[in-house]
Amino acid sequence: MRWCGGLVPTASGGFEAKQGGVRVGSAVTSDAILETQGLTKEFRGFVAVSDVALRVRRGTIHGLIGPNGAGKTTCFNLLTNFLPPTRGTIHYDGRDITGMKPAEVARLGLVRSFQISAVFSHLTVLENVRLALQRARGASFDFWRSERPLKQYDGRAMELLEDVGLTAYAKLTAGELPYGRKRALEIATTLALEPKMMLLDEPTAGMTHEDVGRIMALVQRVAQGRTVLLVEHNLTVVSGLCDMITVLTRGRVLAEGPYAEVSKNADVKSAYLGTDPSISGGAHG
Repeated sequence: MRWCGGLVPTASGGFEAKQGGVRVGSAVTSDAILETQGLTKEFRGFVAVSDVALRVRRGTIHGLIGPNGAGKTTCFNLLTNFLPPTRGTIHYDGRDITGMKPAEVARLGLVRSFQISAVFSHLTVLENVRLALQRARGASFDFWRSERPLKQYDGRAMELLEDVGLTAYAKLTAGELPYGRKRALEIATTLALEPKMMLLDEPTAGMTHEDVGRIMALVQRVAQGRTVLLVEHNLTVVSGLCDMITVLTRGRVLAEGPYAEVSKNADVKSAYLGTDPSISGGAHG
């Protein structure tokens, strides 16, 4: 399945138009919510990320793509301060967050999906989201206490499960969920932290075609009122969701712009040869 001609899927199952690389009707301004300058990471002489200047506009879905080994995951780790940069700066929402602790960055609203490891297979779906809510509110993980004081989180937890389409699965253990639904649960635990900006690391990796479509619709839905930066190998997802994309190769920015423009770039095509030559055709499944 491919969405083209400037159309993207909506939560209701229909489509909405994109104009100039921006979702029509979304709250998009010209300012950047996340911006890096000279971002560099070296590991004992090996340069994994080199002089990256990334600018993510507020209210957009921005894709970060590139061949294997391009530095995408390292870049994500730098943005959320799981790794300290060798050089360069990171500004988020008007603040220099370079060198902050990951927990401090998350409290500011810049949250990487899966960074809190809040999906426990032996707990129910509801309990997993409730646990994330406890952390978001600074409460201790009261595993040993009775259910009664913990039920204060149930209402909000059920709202989040409804947002990601998991209401019917609330009483199942997370271990019983199909893979695609488990990724939806991970997104729900991320939403519990009330992020202004979400970083999603390959949200559709390993999914069936049906699950990919479901997660695309989910990302489109949760992006309303937020900014999303995602790493994704599935170019159908990238072309269908992203307002802008940045292409990395060998740790450097190779190209940036709307997908339709970048996919025609000769250097981008060359970088993908042998790994994903179908970029010249626009997208793949």
